[in-house]
Amino acid sequence: MDVAVLGATGDVGRQVCTQLVERQVLPTTSRLQLVGRPGGSSGRAVHGLRADLVDAYDEHAPVLDVALDPADVVADVVVVAAGRTVPPRSDGVPPSRAELAAENAAVFRAYADALAAHGSGSEVVVVVSNPVELGVAVMAERLGRHRVIGMGAWLDTLRFRREIAVQLGVRRHRVGGFVGGQHGDDAVPLWSTVRISGLDVAERQRAVARLRGGRTLATFPAEVARAKQDLLAVAATDIAAAFALIDTWPPDLRALARPWMTHQSGAKTATGTASATIDLLETILDGRDIVVAGQVALEGEATVGGSPVHGVLGVPVVLGPEGWTRVLLDPLPADEDARLAVAAATIAAGSAPWTTAGAAAPAAAPTPDPPATAAAPEVHR
Repeated sequence: MDVAVLGATGDVGRQVCTQLVERQVLPTTSRLQLVGRPGGSSGRAVHGLRADLVDAYDEHAPVLDVALDPADVVADVVVVAAGRTVPPRSDGVPPSRAELAAENAAVFRAYADALAAHGSGSEVVVVVSNPVELGVAVMAERLGRHRVIGMGAWLDTLRFRREIAVQLGVRRHRVGGFVGGQHGDDAVPLWSTVRISGLDVAERQRAVARLRGGRTLATFPAEVARAKQDLLAVAATDIAAAFALIDTWPPDLRALARPWMTHQSGAKTATGTASATIDLLETILDGRDIVVAGQVALEGEATVGGSPVHGVLGVPVVLGPEGWTRVLLDPLPADEDARLAVAAATIAAGSAPWTTAGAAAPAAAPTPDPPATAAAPEVHR
């Protein structure tokens, strides 16, 4: 099977390409298409990236191809890592989702229209770019919703599992459980889905109760906001102390705070984001069906807050070589259900100005050239 990476020269796109080749996910007979944009920096850099990958991995690299026109994208799996990054304001505040949507909606539409017109009709699309929910909404409208999945919820899920594993002193592969909702501050840790290998039901319930410390998700948004304030205050004089402070918090709060602090430190999370993306790609390419969490376009398959969801939401789904097939979401505790309902409403409101389903979409602006950073910091944290 062949893979195309849109925005291949951005921070995340470059890591996805490198890890695909380094981990030998694709055989030498498959093709990895590196996609940039003509007339800008990525149009030149994508040729250099190809040369660099050949230089490093020639013995086991797949066929490496360069494409500069959306109409030339041809692959079984398409990774969307293209888009602009809006720089932080002068006071250091990151761009809002509305600002990012205004920048990247045209990018999503351009590639979605090209795939709809020139693709095979069976591509599976993995959206990495920010805002991931908008990317899923735009792509799903044009390509079919079961062929499109956003990887933000899977990245959040892996971070959540890791923090639980660290707290319990076990390996991450022994911990199950999912994060749903919206990637970022409206991520919803689904504690009711947590499973720990080797523990029976009663033991697991006691372990989860101990990890949560009597908290519910009703207070989670306030905890996240307060955590950011505390981290900024500490990091102003000692960045190491800020990371040490995170280690004292509960696992769900750490799962959001640690990547946020990573960006505040001046570093980025491209490696982890790419690794989570590769996890999804390996599942699709291997022909397996597994349960993952991802942002998908729902048409009533899940009910939150007493109403079926018709729109994009991060939920556990079965993912396979033809895309996602069904949602696996049992009835939830009241606090998780309420937070998912808020996330669904927030996503719907944020996507409405840019999608056909939400409202008349603004006229498409000229498709911008993806710069060196392919995915916005706020999402891939």
